[in-house]
Amino acid sequence: MIDFELTEEQKWLQENVRKFSEKEFAPTIPEDDIKGHYDPETFPKLAKLGVTGVCFPEKYGGSGLDYISLGLVCEELEYVDTSLRTIMSVHVGLSGCGIYQWGTEEQKQRFLKPMAKGEKFGVFGLTEPDAGSDVSGMKSHAVKDGNHYILNGQKIWISGADYAHTFLVFAYTQKEKKHDGISAFILERGMPGLSTFSIHNKFGIRAGNVGGIVMQDIKIPAEHRLGEEGDGFKIAMSCLDNGRFTVAAGSTGLIRASLDASIKYAKSRKTFGKPIAEHQLVQEMIAKMAANYDAAKLLWLRAGWLKNKGLRNTRETSLAKWIGTTSAFDAANDAIEIHGAYGYSDEYPVGRFLRNAKGEVIYEGTPEIHKLLQAEYVLGIRQDKELRCKLPAYQTN
Repeated sequence: MIDFELTEEQKWLQENVRKFSEKEFAPTIPEDDIKGHYDPETFPKLAKLGVTGVCFPEKYGGSGLDYISLGLVCEELEYVDTSLRTIMSVHVGLSGCGIYQWGTEEQKQRFLKPMAKGEKFGVFGLTEPDAGSDVSGMKSHAVKDGNHYILNGQKIWISGADYAHTFLVFAYTQKEKKHDGISAFILERGMPGLSTFSIHNKFGIRAGNVGGIVMQDIKIPAEHRLGEEGDGFKIAMSCLDNGRFTVAAGSTGLIRASLDASIKYAKSRKTFGKPIAEHQLVQEMIAKMAANYDAAKLLWLRAGWLKNKGLRNTRETSLAKWIGTTSAFDAANDAIEIHGAYGYSDEYPVGRFLRNAKGEVIYEGTPEIHKLLQAEYVLGIRQDKELRCKLPAYQTN
């Protein structure tokens, strides 16, 4: 039986993250967004909060909490700004969960433990200039050389690229095998041939760092390969299941932020002699936000419940990501309508909400990708292979 009643521990976590974010992040986010500035103290503050390993067992430096707890953290962080949740997506969802699921015990102790403890910031490198939704279009390649691999290539649109210590990246080891010829590797800052760069003047998520990874003849020890040679595509898809979950959960925070801002403004702004909250078309937009918040939250809670059970959740997570992010965009757009001309300025936060929402609609799978995926499930074209991307069930230690 599915039970979405939060435990006392989860309620405490939710409230703690909410208060911490309001105090430590909310005051500076508007200015950082305007300036396109990423505060390098953001990740250390999240480490201080204790959420950088929220869903990993204690023996790997984590808090021993579950995937619902991870979702709650993401919602509260995105309520303040999408850039904050993005860190959780790449560090925990994409990179950390990938190492947790596919790594050897030695790799978990060496790479995951310092990430979970917040000592090192981990990111995920799959997208390339010519390879986004079409993963097979990647050009990065690694050639076996004795007990090493020589890696060359470039990754783009990597959140946290310039501040990361650990990089989970993907490259062809046997291109002729297409998807079955992709392998995964763990890189570390300081490796000769590894460099990063920032992308400036982004449309949205301007308070976050986004950039690229350049890999030139990097000599990688074979023990840095994650999984077996050729497992890369399976690993990447399982990582996306986890990353999409964090995006879905975070999107509900953006819906709630748009709703709260709209309610506050609608009650204070008067037209035709009464608050605009009394106009039916304004009420219609606010009602839609409230309904979409409940729907989006229930979808990610279901996906989190499946994750806690160690059950395959690709379809459910995809649906939660698609519906959550598009609903967040709609909520932010309606919030601007409710604010009128003021919504078009930086005096109110709703313009930032819309710009941020558009980013999360695109990454981790566009709506078009998720529509195709959902259709294939309904039509019976797609069938999950249980062992391909299965996530370990929730465990505390």
